[in-house]
Amino acid sequence: MFGERDFTWFFAGYTTSLVGSSMAPVAVAFAVLDGGGGGTDLGWVMAARILPVVLVLLVGGVVADRLGSRRVMLGSDLLRGLVQALFAGLLAVGHAPVWAMVALVALWGVGEGLFMPAFGAIVPDLVRRKELMADANALLGLARSVSTVAGPATAGLVTAAWGPAAVLLADAVTYGVGGLALAALRTRLPVRAGAAGEESMIRDVRAGWSEFASRPWLWITTVQMGLFNLLVWAPFLVLGPLLAQRGLGGARGWGLVMAGYGAGAVLGGVLMLGRVPARPLAVASVAALAWALPSGALAAGAGLPWVAFGAVVAGVGSAVCGTLYTTTTQKWVPAELLGRLTAFGVLGSFALGPLGLAAAGPLAGRFGADTVLLVGSVWQLVAGAVVLAVPAVRDRRWEEGPDD
Repeated sequence: MFGERDFTWFFAGYTTSLVGSSMAPVAVAFAVLDGGGGGTDLGWVMAARILPVVLVLLVGGVVADRLGSRRVMLGSDLLRGLVQALFAGLLAVGHAPVWAMVALVALWGVGEGLFMPAFGAIVPDLVRRKELMADANALLGLARSVSTVAGPATAGLVTAAWGPAAVLLADAVTYGVGGLALAALRTRLPVRAGAAGEESMIRDVRAGWSEFASRPWLWITTVQMGLFNLLVWAPFLVLGPLLAQRGLGGARGWGLVMAGYGAGAVLGGVLMLGRVPARPLAVASVAALAWALPSGALAAGAGLPWVAFGAVVAGVGSAVCGTLYTTTTQKWVPAELLGRLTAFGVLGSFALGPLGLAAAGPLAGRFGADTVLLVGSVWQLVAGAVVLAVPAVRDRRWEEGPDD
């Protein structure tokens, strides 16, 4: 895989920027709290980080299809690097009011919303031997999994020693490394020009939606992922720590559960190297059933070893599912549509997540945390069975060519 020069450069830069990005949330949280802010202020800052991502995704998809993924990603790295450098500077001089933090993280969210569709569209242009595309996505997934473990741990140490400004400055540097790697790509990635203007932009979005809706295998799996984030993952993230505090050893126990999830994701990424099943969407849908395990274990009042084991299996399923969904989308969607359809897929998958995060606590207060988690676990099993029953998902074979 690393014989592909352009992919190797991209992988090195992306992995470096991933580590910085996974460190930043820890630094931002402590920047707010150290500055005298409370839970409400932190909520505003975190919301300002997420909302622009959702709002900009569709525009990012259109821009990536028009200008080319490489250009958009370079611009995004530049914007996010400058934002983090400015944030670090304000913290260093002691002039970072909450409104300034909100504005800066919102700008970061704009850059992230532009980056994500372009990232989904660039991999096929970097891998010349298309039989290696699944390996490329598995390696990128491995990088994400490792960074989610290493980044926060490193950020905690650096923040404790030198303060959040040092972490944000390091993040800015990693974006610079990512940009340099993109600039070093030898392959001139295609630019797919389109007409300018607001009306043309709206037409491109509408055309992208029409193409997205015409592919049952794509929109059905997107709906499945969206409802998973609403009903399963969001309640798990909110209510899991609550139940861990009651009976799994508190923060240490919950840390072990999440570490197990990360370790499982790394293992799943390794297992996917060199393997593409004949029916990738069917395998991905079966792998997604594993997400029912940790929620089900918590709902059943199982002990820490069982909950952690469920998290490990869910991590494996997450890596397998994510790699196969990404790879099949990149193979079966024509290159000129990939940015927009990736944007619709990401938006549909994650748009309901914030609602699930906000609703989990109140629902648990009324019906009980165990009940909410059990509903999510059962939902995941039922939804997986329904999706597997759809011929467009179950019977779609890897050797089929791109959709026209």
